[in-house]
Amino acid sequence: MPRNVVFVAPFFIETTMRFINAVASVEDSRLGLISQEPLERLPTEIAGRLTAHWQVDDALDPNQIGFAVESLRARMGGVERLLAVLEHLQVPLAEVRESLRIEGMGVEAAQNFRDKSRMKTMLHQAGVPCARHALATDGAEAHQFAEMVGYPVVVKPPAGSGARDTFRVESAQALDQILRLISPSTARPFLLEEFMTGAEHSFDTVSIRGEHIWHSLTRYYPTPLEVMENQWIQWCVLLPREIEHPGFDGIRQVAGRALDTLGMGTGLSHMEWFRRSDGTVAVSEVGARPPGAQITTLIGHAHGFDMYRAWARLMVHERFDVPTRDYAAGIAYLRGQGAGRVRAIHGLERAQAELGALVVEARLPRPGQTPSMSYEGDGFVILRHHETRVVEEALRRLVTLIRVELG
Repeated sequence: MPRNVVFVAPFFIETTMRFINAVASVEDSRLGLISQEPLERLPTEIAGRLTAHWQVDDALDPNQIGFAVESLRARMGGVERLLAVLEHLQVPLAEVRESLRIEGMGVEAAQNFRDKSRMKTMLHQAGVPCARHALATDGAEAHQFAEMVGYPVVVKPPAGSGARDTFRVESAQALDQILRLISPSTARPFLLEEFMTGAEHSFDTVSIRGEHIWHSLTRYYPTPLEVMENQWIQWCVLLPREIEHPGFDGIRQVAGRALDTLGMGTGLSHMEWFRRSDGTVAVSEVGARPPGAQITTLIGHAHGFDMYRAWARLMVHERFDVPTRDYAAGIAYLRGQGAGRVRAIHGLERAQAELGALVVEARLPRPGQTPSMSYEGDGFVILRHHETRVVEEALRRLVTLIRVELG
């Protein structure tokens, strides 16, 4: 019998549609979709492969999700899997799974990954190195922590994602400014962390029922927080070919322990970590979801396979064929310089002449496009080669050649 799967996608954005399409393509399965958008807004080739669709007003509300799942369950003859990729959906979906007795990650594990303060407390208790942290409900608690660990400190929401709404605070005066802006309370505390310096990486892991069977690594150039603080920087991510290098033994030794502590069952997880200047490693945070920022795409290019479809098969049937890593791959995110809408893209011809043979995928900003406020920028270029050094040097060259002008 085919396995009935329900996927929750509030909106039909490009990346989400790649995951929907992948799940719709899994053998021996049928797909129901819950969204805030009407079915007519899905591309015809994807909509035609759905078994059912249910539109809701708020796709983050567990009550609305639960009602939609029960409705689809009656229409489809059962639901064996309830999936999503959005960070903000992990806890609501876990609540619905437990309520309707659907197999998958439960509420306790989902909260371990979603609440970054709770996460770091658990990791500390398990002996996993990570930044010192504290939840602050008022200014006194915030200043007390900052004075204990020393400035700078990082301020972020406890349930944040990536570097969004994250601030580096350099002094007590700057902390007072943030306090006036955010106004923490018992109901809405904010998270303070020790500021870690060093090279930032990701560690992406495939797990099946708690067994961690495969991993991938990337290096960030520079850290996402630095990119958010400097509008001119064009962020890059490098996925080296040599992931089994002894230089990564430190993170391999702690990554599995971190995932076990937080309760990772089946899925693709995304861990961000630092290598400090003394060579030691520290976990920043972990998401029980596929990586964003096109890193899922990057993994696919490095291995010459479709990582979206591999994830879908993993989540539906708990199967994953470990791929061979034949390439290094890298991505440069193109960020607009100046203010206003995208006016022009400079340096494309020169970049094509020098680096075109390495390009495997690109999405260029369009004139008139409204610029993004995220570190991912307004477009990207993905490069691939058998040698890591070639990709690393090409990324550096690419971000010096291409400039997105706003105006």
